[in-house]
Amino acid sequence: MKFNFNFEFNFNFNQTFSNYTLTLSHIVNPFIIFASAMETIKKDIRALSKEQLREFFVSQGDKDFRGNQVYEWLWNKGAHKFEDMTNISKETRQMLEDNFVINHIEVDQMQRSNDGTIKNAVRLHDGLIVESVLIPTKKRTTACVSSQVGCSLDCKFCATSRLKRMRNLNPDEIFDQVVAIDKQSRLYFNKPLTNIVFMGMGEPLMNYNNVLKAIDKITSPEGLGMSPKRIVVSTSGVPKMIKKMADDEVKFGLAVSLHSAIDEIRTSIMPFNATFPLADLREALEHWYAKTKNLITYEYVVWDGINDTKKDVEALIEFCKFAPSKVNLIEYNPIDDGEFRQADNAAIDMYISMLEANNITVTVRRSRGKDIDAACGQLANKS
Repeated sequence: MKFNFNFEFNFNFNQTFSNYTLTLSHIVNPFIIFASAMETIKKDIRALSKEQLREFFVSQGDKDFRGNQVYEWLWNKGAHKFEDMTNISKETRQMLEDNFVINHIEVDQMQRSNDGTIKNAVRLHDGLIVESVLIPTKKRTTACVSSQVGCSLDCKFCATSRLKRMRNLNPDEIFDQVVAIDKQSRLYFNKPLTNIVFMGMGEPLMNYNNVLKAIDKITSPEGLGMSPKRIVVSTSGVPKMIKKMADDEVKFGLAVSLHSAIDEIRTSIMPFNATFPLADLREALEHWYAKTKNLITYEYVVWDGINDTKKDVEALIEFCKFAPSKVNLIEYNPIDDGEFRQADNAAIDMYISMLEANNITVTVRRSRGKDIDAACGQLANKS
């Protein structure tokens, strides 16, 4: 640590403290600066459970039901400021201000596509950025939310995988994305948010606990009250965590980003498949179906020269046979270098006819928001 002659300097300590003026007494005892700064750290109030909030108010000599009131403001009404909690006295709000913070997100930038899709650059409390997307249709609006800053996996066709994984999102940061998109849905499309897909930045199952905590808040009557049947968690395929989801008896839907049912090909485009091979993935999905009896959705892009042959379709059909399933054929969204190219219509038609002939439901999903890099696989903080 270097000091100039007037004993003032600026420093950054985990992005928490800045523009701190150093005095002579701090130089005599440099640990004072850290002790003084640490005293100013406040706990994020949304890290507390309702019971912990109730206990806090009792410890302050107040009634425990105050904890219920604050919890409702935080999770049902989405309050980001203590001053907004208008059924609580000013004195109590000040006491909360003195002891806690609400580390909420901010929509740093919003872009609107020609097709109505909205992409948000979401700034987190520590300055990191993730992206979320609102996808409108005539009957519903869907939030595509992120679960990590960057991604833990290495899919070669996905822009997010090229970003370093910085950290997992907290439950409240996932929750806030949904709240923000619900407000946009009401503002721009005159209807509340109807569906949520965890298909944004990151691998949700690599942030399992926080994703489940966020979904609990989103679906709880004390939170947003959305039905878990309107939520889909999409994974690239982490067998151990798929089994855990089944054992935890989750109520939301599961989608698997598959793209090939041949190990050699899948590993070439999704290198982590070498660690989590298709046999392990299928075993985990068999366990999922045995426990939940829920249909499995496979997300599948067909690329020119990679997985566009009859052999590829036959392998997919064989992989799907063990449980009721649906295959979403997704239009590919280029991310820059041209290594991956969308297969021609003949290949897509071959997939459709062969899957349908084997009684496997298949849909072709057209991309939305391509002109603002908001389509599937394009999220990479390019706003």
